[in-house]
Amino acid sequence: WMVKQDPPSYFFGTIHVPYTRVWDHVPENTKKAFQMSDNIVFELDLTDPYTISALTSCQLLPKGQTLADVLPRNLYDRLKRHLDYVRSQMPLWLTRSANNPRGFANNLFDAITSNWERKRPVWVMLMVNSLTESDIRSRGVPVLDLFLAQEAEKMTKVTGAVERVQEQCTPLNGLNFSQVLFALNHTLTQQEHYKTSQSKPTYTTDDLIRHYNCGDLDAVIFSQDTTQVPHLGNSSLPPEEAATAQHIDHYFREELIYRRNKRMGERVAQVMHQNPGLSFFFAFGAGHFLGNRTVLDVVRSAGFEVLHVPPDQKLKKHKRPGQRGRVLPDPKVLRNFSQAPNRLNPHQQFDPAFARFLSEHHLTGVRNGLNRLPAPTTTTSSPKHSHFNHLWVRIDTDQQSQSEEPVPTNDRNTKTPEKNIRVWYGLTSSGSANRLAHIRVYELLLVLLVLHFSFRGLLPG
Repeated sequence: WMVKQDPPSYFFGTIHVPYTRVWDHVPENTKKAFQMSDNIVFELDLTDPYTISALTSCQLLPKGQTLADVLPRNLYDRLKRHLDYVRSQMPLWLTRSANNPRGFANNLFDAITSNWERKRPVWVMLMVNSLTESDIRSRGVPVLDLFLAQEAEKMTKVTGAVERVQEQCTPLNGLNFSQVLFALNHTLTQQEHYKTSQSKPTYTTDDLIRHYNCGDLDAVIFSQDTTQVPHLGNSSLPPEEAATAQHIDHYFREELIYRRNKRMGERVAQVMHQNPGLSFFFAFGAGHFLGNRTVLDVVRSAGFEVLHVPPDQKLKKHKRPGQRGRVLPDPKVLRNFSQAPNRLNPHQQFDPAFARFLSEHHLTGVRNGLNRLPAPTTTTSSPKHSHFNHLWVRIDTDQQSQSEEPVPTNDRNTKTPEKNIRVWYGLTSSGSANRLAHIRVYELLLVLLVLHFSFRGLLPG
């Protein structure tokens, strides 16, 4: 899509798959728009090490807790058995597409599931949902949006992001505990069914790629890829379970699609209003541009004319601004999300349909698990006195709650799950660290050279 102005700006829908499987199918005019735009904007800055640290921190349980402490024993045992099954199958899944040794499969499994016993149940649910043959075969190559970010860096373009990590994490961590248990059990049951019946998920990564490359934009498929959350509702569920599944699906759709669309669209409009002489290329998940209440709808309501660009349409060259300096500051996105606020009302804490589900169905031991857990609280976050004045969103560390413990950057529990985040996005294990190290070595050499010549001038000839 193109924003009709001088110079024009562009919107491009990405999907969370290896760029090598889709980039050759991306229209040439899209690639040209990317090259002509001086500012490339993403949801998050995946090339920044602080983003990875923050994404890791928000997935962890409070310090000292493990999944064994919070999950019912029956559910925990089933989860372990399923992970053992996936580990045993991964060499077979990988050799179907490439000649990978067994050691590679074990290393990949360890990277994807690293420190899973320290993660919040909702993130374990997402991990379980992604441990399918189709997804496993797609790991290890940079995903499309990360590839674009790396290309933008190579072209020395200004890059930015319109979301903070906490804005993506808080909705997932905000689901109440009984509903998280329901979603995890439902997702695990689905995966167990696929294992025993040899059936396949309704939508696989291969289906997603095929739709994307063919330009067949199915809002249901792309919204699921955008949120990375499985669709729980289906016609085979009993009425009580169907009601709970529908409620959770509605919550995720509202929080991870519609609410984010509004926030992202408003920020995009503000950035373009404040920088009328600059061109922008906004690369967001395709699901944010499809269906109802999209980012495009919000931008249009702000007064911009947004047009769809057919694949064969030629783009006119536009004048590029003479000043190429950085318009926007670097991001500071690291903070602790272990005390994510629960934004649900007290009466929503234990869903009635879920309680009946416990009494009538096969989750033996779940009720005991609930009884030994403290009741979820309904802490609310204090309003932040920050406005979106820059493309990079800063987090004011002075406003951090006193109850929140700072995340130690060298904490082993924090560092270990970073493997999972890096594999998820196709990041190399040390790419960001190496880049920072090279910059620091260069700066140190520069300082030494300055000191060398300064002392030469001070010493007698």
